[in-house]
Amino acid sequence: MAKSNPHDGARVASDAEPEPESTPSSGSASDNPTLASERSSGATETGSATGGNAATASSNAGAGATIRAIGTRKKQYVIAPRQSDGLQTLGLQPLQFSALEQALRNSADIEVIDKVGPKSVLGALADGMGGAQGVLVARMTEQKAGILHQQGQGRLLVEPDQHLNLLDALPRQPAMVTGVIPSGGPVLNIALRITAQDGSPVPEAEVSLFGSLLPASGVTNASGEVSLSLYGETAQSVRALYVKPKADFWSLYQRDPDIQSDQSNVVALRALSDWPALSGFPRQRCYCWGQKAMRLDQLPGNYRGQGIKIAIIDSGAATSHDNLHGIHAGFDVLNKKTNPDGWEQDTLGHGTHCAGIIAAADIASGIRGFAPDAEVHACKLFPGGQISQLIDALEYCIDKQIDVVNLSLGGTEVSEALEQQIIRAKRAGIACIVAAGNSGGPVQYPASSPNVLAVAAVGKLDEFPADSYHAQTLSQNVDAYGYFTASFSCYGPQVSVCAPGVAILSCVPPNNFAVWDGTSMATPHVTGLAALTLAHHPDFQTQPYVGRGAERVERLFQLIRASARRVSQADQSHTGYGMPDVLLAVGLQAARPSITPQQAGLIAPLVASVPNLYDPLAREAARAALAAYQGSWFHPGGSPPYNPIMW
Repeated sequence: MAKSNPHDGARVASDAEPEPESTPSSGSASDNPTLASERSSGATETGSATGGNAATASSNAGAGATIRAIGTRKKQYVIAPRQSDGLQTLGLQPLQFSALEQALRNSADIEVIDKVGPKSVLGALADGMGGAQGVLVARMTEQKAGILHQQGQGRLLVEPDQHLNLLDALPRQPAMVTGVIPSGGPVLNIALRITAQDGSPVPEAEVSLFGSLLPASGVTNASGEVSLSLYGETAQSVRALYVKPKADFWSLYQRDPDIQSDQSNVVALRALSDWPALSGFPRQRCYCWGQKAMRLDQLPGNYRGQGIKIAIIDSGAATSHDNLHGIHAGFDVLNKKTNPDGWEQDTLGHGTHCAGIIAAADIASGIRGFAPDAEVHACKLFPGGQISQLIDALEYCIDKQIDVVNLSLGGTEVSEALEQQIIRAKRAGIACIVAAGNSGGPVQYPASSPNVLAVAAVGKLDEFPADSYHAQTLSQNVDAYGYFTASFSCYGPQVSVCAPGVAILSCVPPNNFAVWDGTSMATPHVTGLAALTLAHHPDFQTQPYVGRGAERVERLFQLIRASARRVSQADQSHTGYGMPDVLLAVGLQAARPSITPQQAGLIAPLVASVPNLYDPLAREAARAALAAYQGSWFHPGGSPPYNPIMW
């Protein structure tokens, strides 16, 4: 018998019942349980989660203005046949995509807005999962989605099309900030002017003041000026000042700032080139500290990632940048129907920053990326990217036979539909390198997937000014060489490796540079290293790993993990196998033998003379390095040392 719902105009045919005449035939009923067409007498769509109609009424008051009660809006869902080997074990076959699509389009209360599937015969054959059928994206009420999921009888995925987040570190507010809005009392109006050291204005800088209640934020105008108002605060209760320039300057984070309400407060930022390690930048090309930590600067000049295809699924890539003129391919997933070539417009700068780390051109100025000769594809997914669009971007990667995908993004919930696509990509020979997340909690999805390589973030002392915001990422897990786990970095058993993710210098639009933090910045380091490994390690020049497939991806992950060395004093849940080494990953050097604590005690006097050798017992040296940092360059004289427990 057919299963029906009295509140719904659609039904699902059971395995024993022939398909309704209104549903196009595409096989036997047992293979194609589908939704029937909407009955003309079906219930109208409701405007609330409980099924009641959203009240709409007209009023004579206000010249006939319409008054509408607010109900729950329709939500966007990803709908896909479940591709699981377990279905066959139970005697059930996956739903046929064509019949499912037709039935959904015939449903009056379901709006199908997109269809994501293989873009070519190559994509259709490259799944290894019994037929690549794709997914549908539709809008409906939560009630309707629940009914549809139930009618699918385990063969249909119906998931919220959740929004994704870019994983760069956001400034943490000082402790005890609350959401209380005062109804009266003092209003503290502060005028600030942000300048360079020579007094010239710094426009478009983000400025925030934190007090005991709500913070105040603004952006400087063309004159470098911004006015902020804090309610219920006084000049003495302001706890912190944070200035984040758009590009070319170091950030500033001042606790307990001495600000005045009766005059303009001037903040002078330091140019990136004022930092000793960046002297002459960007006129003179440099390697960033993270690249040096992974020994990219010691790699022979002919190791450049030739022949490898890399996709950066992010906010686009600004090819206007001198270091990124070599990027010629991409896909604007957000605007694929109107402007699929809009990937060159990066309004956020995030994708451009990742692209610079991975593949900045090896020219006389700026920076050099890990794999400057790799073929880079920029897939634009932000701002506003969702699970369905990430699935579409991965479909592009399958079609273009991409080798490595950089995913500096994450969501709040696991998606089975996305996981199916990640498995398809892996079986097609695509290695997904994913940021672990910046919440300081458990690893986020998709980094938590067993089918990707998850990357956590570490920093290093003396690679950033002590009065910059980067100092707020410090943790107590500092080793003898200054490496520490970033306080924002997510942790867990899923973390495979860690990489530099604090004070990372790279490209931003239109032709500038900025220093950012985040597992978003750590991940491109490993993506670039993965491209070099695929291009140059002997294992990928012969069978069995020369061909595309899941075995090739797993071998790549093994080599990356095997090249890693321990950094920081944190446990493995924060750093995985450690920081990968370029020379080891490409096969130019053999992996170092592991050092036991007993052996470390014997060779401790030799540590200083052996580059990159980790001494796991050097806690006293680590404490000394942290103490010495308190007096390093840019640290305000007489200010209290950073306390990682306080913030």
